[in-house]
Amino acid sequence: MNFRISRLTSILFIALVLGACSSIPSQQADPAETIVNQSENAVTEARFSENLQQLIAQIAQEQGIPQVILESSFSDTKTIPSIRKLVLPASGSFKKNWVAYRKRFIEPIRLKAGKAFWEQNQVFLGKVERESGVPAELIVAIIGIETIYGRQTGNFRVKDVLSTLAFSYPETSNKLSREQLFKDQLQELILMCWSEGGGSLPAKNSSQGLNPVRFNSCLNQNSSYAGAIGLPQFMPSSIRSYAVDGDGDGHIDLKKSSQDAIASVANFMRKHGWQAGMPIYFPVQESAVGEAKALADGEPQLKYTVQELISKGVLRNDQGDLQMGGVEPQSKTLIVDLPYPDKDGSDQVRYVVGLNNFLTIVQYNRSYFYAQSVAEFAEALGYKNQSVVPVPVALTKEPKVIEPNKSKSKKASAKKKVKQS
Repeated sequence: MNFRISRLTSILFIALVLGACSSIPSQQADPAETIVNQSENAVTEARFSENLQQLIAQIAQEQGIPQVILESSFSDTKTIPSIRKLVLPASGSFKKNWVAYRKRFIEPIRLKAGKAFWEQNQVFLGKVERESGVPAELIVAIIGIETIYGRQTGNFRVKDVLSTLAFSYPETSNKLSREQLFKDQLQELILMCWSEGGGSLPAKNSSQGLNPVRFNSCLNQNSSYAGAIGLPQFMPSSIRSYAVDGDGDGHIDLKKSSQDAIASVANFMRKHGWQAGMPIYFPVQESAVGEAKALADGEPQLKYTVQELISKGVLRNDQGDLQMGGVEPQSKTLIVDLPYPDKDGSDQVRYVVGLNNFLTIVQYNRSYFYAQSVAEFAEALGYKNQSVVPVPVALTKEPKVIEPNKSKSKKASAKKKVKQS
């Protein structure tokens, strides 16, 4: 996942790692350029070690974890110089390119892999969709964009990544705030691994029940260059808050268990306000592009009602009608801008109207480009970007409610394949 943000505020940018993942979908460094556990000069490394020891001592005292265990587990921690370059913001001359971004993620290889992943997990995806209200297509789209279903989960040791970014973040204007965020994530990693290793929390200065091998294996697992883990690329704080045991084996494994990953993505979306049966976005009417441009401010906040946008010509009347696949007229929206250079290098912008569910996807990865790509990936898998409402039936019968994609799921189940729209 990459730090590209579509004119979001600096506060939102700083909050990036507190979402499900910390960077854009599993952007991997070239293995030939990846330098794992390479030390910098002695002075820098000494300062790094001192700062790490101070944090370890603080965590040990506050959480009751024996300090000697933490010191031993982190004794071989090193900085990774290459990731300091990977987290740097784009240069001032860099032009955001929605077209290139979309092409990178919504392409034949990922779509083919998505259909295969859906077929392999069809029954479980249907179960999760019914229970959470989060469409199967959306879950499949997120995991596909993040890691191509586990093919690209990162090749850096997570404790090295988080320690490097916590104590050796590159010189940027937000260096202090970013380091603090990664210190927090490092603590979350320790607490997560302590529990995963069988240790109790609060530990009360005891390692009783701890499996040292499992504890260290957790600290040493691979992650992205920003510390995101597993098929859905969750940061340690998100794993502790939103990850669930989907396969019921008593252990959460986002690296190998597709069911754990599926259930965790759905749980994250549900807890961040996903509205079951509601669309994600609406296209802007071509005749109202100028109006959309005037309303677009880059703020990730729902500001304008659907009725207001209908009155301005940005949306059609039927998009404010639940029976026509729209939403309620008083539903709040935001204007999403997706800039790109045309073939002549001139600046262009595509505008869409984001609804509540669009903003929920933004909570997973704080980028308009990302959220729109997820929506369009899901559509390519067959997601109907419209509302699902009760269907009138005979008065003698109970009202029948069509659950999101239920009819499509039945068809897919019967044919044992996923249809592409």
